[in-house]
Amino acid sequence: MDDKKVIFSGIQPSSQALTLGNYIGAVNNWLKFQDEYNCIYSVVDLHSITVRQNPSELRARSLSFLAQYIACGLDPNKNIMFYQSHVPQHAELAWVLNCITYVGELSRMTQFKDKSRKHADNINMGLMDYPVLMAADILLYKTSLVPIGTDQKQHVEMARNIAMRFNNVYGDTFIVPEPFMAKSGAKIYSLQAPTQKMSKSDENENAVVYITDEPDAIMRKFKRAVTDSDNRIVYDEVNKPGISNLINIYAVMTGKTVRETEIEFEGKGYGEFKIKTGEAVVERLADFREKYKRITSDKTYVEQVAKEGADKARCLASKTLDKVYRKVGFVQMSK
Repeated sequence: MDDKKVIFSGIQPSSQALTLGNYIGAVNNWLKFQDEYNCIYSVVDLHSITVRQNPSELRARSLSFLAQYIACGLDPNKNIMFYQSHVPQHAELAWVLNCITYVGELSRMTQFKDKSRKHADNINMGLMDYPVLMAADILLYKTSLVPIGTDQKQHVEMARNIAMRFNNVYGDTFIVPEPFMAKSGAKIYSLQAPTQKMSKSDENENAVVYITDEPDAIMRKFKRAVTDSDNRIVYDEVNKPGISNLINIYAVMTGKTVRETEIEFEGKGYGEFKIKTGEAVVERLADFREKYKRITSDKTYVEQVAKEGADKARCLASKTLDKVYRKVGFVQMSK
């Protein structure tokens, strides 16, 4: 790799497709990076199994997610894209990092508490250890920037703490990564519960827009979006979370600012604004839908992208892991 800074990010294949929140908060930003940075993007399937998965469904979703990455505009010639489970160094580094990470700090992580409540019958060690594996994902590649939404800020802070702790004990080894948060659209909320993140695991089909949804489904979901009784299209996250969420979505999908959106719809009703927001999403995703259908018809192509990406990722990851193993005192054999 050249002297460009490295960006790493990944999304769990824990649903049928990327959500509109994933697209706006993550992938839309990834597209802006691919010429300026060395970008590494993973389908983080190891993270997915902290919650029970149907194996055949997980495989199908993982294949689909990589195709979605490409269809969104990520160029395999400019970005390294792969399945996390195809690069064993992720799990190997996670074990070493486990040994300098404290149970107390993991048990205080917000996501662990939330998922423990939601999956009380399956509070496994992977659920608690998730942030350490995420730290390994990031630190393996000398990552400088990690594009995130607001809900992932705590995890990147944990990765930073782990990197600094290891460097203090064993000497300069890891680059301490910085979080990157977009100025707008960093967190997209549920269309039915606009104080909650739009989540792939939401059981309410009207709450989540998937980028693979057909146009009529997208329009139906926006028409049913929860707003308030005020009927003024004004951005106010505290008092008007529903309409503020729609304003955020409309602004990002049209390239306008929040203020420009407010001015455009001044004096107009929620019904019209919901339709216009749905239309903006449908129009923005039209090119994606065409590319996605074409890519998924060629399974060999997706597999080739994954194989080449994993080969490149393993080469980079092995260099970092070899350095870590040497630092902690493992016997190094000549190659």
